[in-house]
Amino acid sequence: MRNLFVFGGSSHPELTESVCRRLGIPVGKTKLTKFSNNETSVEIKESVRDHDVYIIQSGCGHVNDNLVELLIMINACKIASAKRIIAVIPYFPYSRQADVPHKASGAPLPRLPPPTEPVTPKITTEPVGNVPDYVSAQLVRRLENQTEKSPYREWLARSGTLVADLLTTAGADHIITMDLHDAQFQGFFDCPVDNLASRPCIIKYIQLQIPNYQDAVIVSPDAGGAKRATSIADRLQMDFALIHKERRKISTQRHEFMLVGDVRGRDCILVDDICDTSYTITKAAKLLRENGAKKVYAIVSHALLSANAMENIENSMIDEMVVSNSIPLNHTLRSSKIKVFDVAPIFSEAIRRIHFGESLSMLFDASHELV
Repeated sequence: MRNLFVFGGSSHPELTESVCRRLGIPVGKTKLTKFSNNETSVEIKESVRDHDVYIIQSGCGHVNDNLVELLIMINACKIASAKRIIAVIPYFPYSRQADVPHKASGAPLPRLPPPTEPVTPKITTEPVGNVPDYVSAQLVRRLENQTEKSPYREWLARSGTLVADLLTTAGADHIITMDLHDAQFQGFFDCPVDNLASRPCIIKYIQLQIPNYQDAVIVSPDAGGAKRATSIADRLQMDFALIHKERRKISTQRHEFMLVGDVRGRDCILVDDICDTSYTITKAAKLLRENGAKKVYAIVSHALLSANAMENIENSMIDEMVVSNSIPLNHTLRSSKIKVFDVAPIFSEAIRRIHFGESLSMLFDASHELV
């Protein structure tokens, strides 16, 4: 492949090497270091003038350091006159911080809570200056309908548009990622964003590695991932169940879980995009076992597994947990429950097709075998 360079950040060098191996090209030469004050230093050791540049950096580990390193690498290639710069971000950082919180209906949430006790302000109906009487009357009616100002509610910063602006300002012309937690992130960019899906890999794993999968049940551990889980269930012609969780107002537990569907005497396959603290997925596995499930599999796209997640999984009702290598998996090797499926074929094929101007629709088709 000519006029193409693939560089890798320091977050996941193994994935970069695997992608380049499948493309049949060497990894682009860089020097990534830190100064004594922990500032990031980037040196591009290749001439990228009039070349397409792909930079692979996953938003995991030291997230902020990796994000800044990616920005500097993008900007370094832009200044060096690269023809096109594509940021390949298998796990997108800050993807769980939606820019604007919304209700289930799609309407934006109010910034201030409703007042507890309405108070009618004292208003004079006398005209002010040369303002017409009808304007004063409208203003009075509006003020009469107002209530006492609610107490200030601390504002929660949303970083979605900020991360998008940083990447495009640094010089990224295109973004490739996988299984965005919040689909609205694609709309934050002024450049193309290809949100690849791990669904074909998950379907292949289920077909090849789970015995009698036709009799199993696909389960979504929350309502947010129901669309992803139902698409897999439809593709494999399997039954579907949903675990609905509601926040308790007065309880020592954070959520109350409720199963919608019948899993008695059947294997269950939990499908989710992110496993961080493992709270949701381990609680879901426990609920499935309590409702008569024989065996519980869990398949997730991005295994962050922070805090004591590994311990929780080991002590949970999950029999086998399957994760992708979108982030480094050194911390998962000590667990016999965890299996890995490779997403390097998806990213390498996406890079090849984008470089030659081909369609990416094939990557969403589970019936197509990546070689």
